[in-house]
Amino acid sequence: MKPRAIELLSPARNLDCGLAAVDHGADAVYIGAARFGARAAAGNSIEDIARLVDYAHTYYVRIYATVNTLLRDDELAATEQLIHQLWQAGVDALIVQDMGITRLNLPPIPLHASTQMDNRTVEKVRFLSEAGFRQVVLARELSLDDIARIHQACPQTSLEVFVHGALCVSYSGQCYVSQACFGRSANRGECAQFCRLPFNLVDADGRTIARNKHLLSLKDLNQSERLEQLLDAGASSLKIEGRLKDVSYVKNVTAAYRQKLDEILARRQEYVRASSGTCRYTFRPQLDKSFSRGFTNYFLDGRTRDIASFDTPKSLGEEMGTLKEQRSGCLTVAGVKPFHNGDGLCYLDERGQLQGFRINRVEGNRLYPALPAGQVPRIAPRTPLYRNFDQEFERLLARPSAERKIRLHWRLWETATGFALGATDDEGHRAVLSFPYDKQPARTPQAANIRAQLAKLGNTPFEAQDEADVELTAEWFLPSSVLSDWRRQVVQRLLDVRRIGYRRELSPRHETHHPYLADSLTYLGNVMNGQARQFYLSHGVHRIAPAYEAQAVPEAALMFCRHCLRFSMGWCPTHQKGRSPYREPYYLVSTDGRRFRLSFDCKNCQMKVYAAEQ
Repeated sequence: MKPRAIELLSPARNLDCGLAAVDHGADAVYIGAARFGARAAAGNSIEDIARLVDYAHTYYVRIYATVNTLLRDDELAATEQLIHQLWQAGVDALIVQDMGITRLNLPPIPLHASTQMDNRTVEKVRFLSEAGFRQVVLARELSLDDIARIHQACPQTSLEVFVHGALCVSYSGQCYVSQACFGRSANRGECAQFCRLPFNLVDADGRTIARNKHLLSLKDLNQSERLEQLLDAGASSLKIEGRLKDVSYVKNVTAAYRQKLDEILARRQEYVRASSGTCRYTFRPQLDKSFSRGFTNYFLDGRTRDIASFDTPKSLGEEMGTLKEQRSGCLTVAGVKPFHNGDGLCYLDERGQLQGFRINRVEGNRLYPALPAGQVPRIAPRTPLYRNFDQEFERLLARPSAERKIRLHWRLWETATGFALGATDDEGHRAVLSFPYDKQPARTPQAANIRAQLAKLGNTPFEAQDEADVELTAEWFLPSSVLSDWRRQVVQRLLDVRRIGYRRELSPRHETHHPYLADSLTYLGNVMNGQARQFYLSHGVHRIAPAYEAQAVPEAALMFCRHCLRFSMGWCPTHQKGRSPYREPYYLVSTDGRRFRLSFDCKNCQMKVYAAEQ
């Protein structure tokens, strides 16, 4: 059986992040174009994307462009033009949400089905595969069994799963609360982060169940210890969330997952890496040093109670110990991890509110906050302390922190008119050049110097994997300057050979007419333009409602969440056989007084959020 190529997919907010992702071990990078990506604040020019493509393809790293917003009719022509520009720039695939894109006049660029399409069933993935999608990004809420079931039913479809980063509390593509409350559509890249706001939870009688808590805010995903199980379940692409994250996040998280994945690939021959090169780092990757609200496996093993971050939507960072005592503006900490001047610390106060400060000076386990004496926080003994900014770690990441090298082997031999120099890389690409040269006897052995000069690959993408083969019939004099010039020319030729050898996957368009999963679509179908409507009509859908963004639906469910507050409170009648002391319906009440009714759909194991009448 042919080994399955495994892809580590990293995010890029901009060109710098994309280059860092490649250097730190990504097999593919996803990046937003100037418009129509699902992160309006993370757009990039075609010129920058082309530069990233050129760099990435040296290592056979793929570049995916996100064009995954819902589109209005008046945006389709510009979208079509943008896609042609991305194709000309060398982009390998598009991540899309709007089915109207499939009916545009497109180049033969592969399409990947965004998680915004709500891909959580065998039937949906099979439909998308038959519609021509080469890769499907699965919903984050799926378990290992769910993923395995989809893979077994659709073995030829590449399955992309999120392994790290922020979690949306609603199924992606099925969240309309930002549009309803703020006129900012999550499906058009303008999410207002409603789920990170504080709420009171009240019952039908007005009794307060929870006060000023971030009841819809989830911890961050971390599947770093579960990668092998995900591969065995059928995942081929492991995706790191974070197109709004900074370059230090991309460096640290990509490197951490690269190391974990390489350990698996080294002992599992049925899986192979999807790109070239070996990475070396100047730092030790640590996931808890990058932004996180605490970590969760989410629903990978089914429903658990530890998925939410009710106290704060902000980053906690790594746990450093607990406060031992406080006196005279000095905090003494019980813990074993070292602190640094300039570190940022945070803690939860007695009201459960996140507080923080910077460290001015460290003396062993005694910390002096960078605050005036009268403003030093009063922290209760045994309060856990977290470091959400590690000064020394960030300094390491601010410098060049990784290099990625492709191994090659040199061979130098004689010809009738001079010498020939050849280089062969790990994947078998070969470049050979002949150099006419007058052979002059040398007074000293030359092999050691020849090998030393050929090994000086410097800032090229290559490194010598072993000693060069030097095949001479006599000791001929070869100056270092001449060898250096030959080396440079052969390296450039090898780079050209690799570029020629890179093959973008082609995916010619063809119409499909297989039946969709249903014969009618509500606002949940996210149909916003005429081309999307025609797509569904051609696949057997007879009744198609417009997208919520085009026509608001009174009394519509605004969020569909697998996260369930009744379960979090221990009152789930199905899983916990619990019984609530409060009368339903429950309401979330925001700080501005708006009320949102909760509905519990136990048959589908979901919590739904509705706007309540004021």
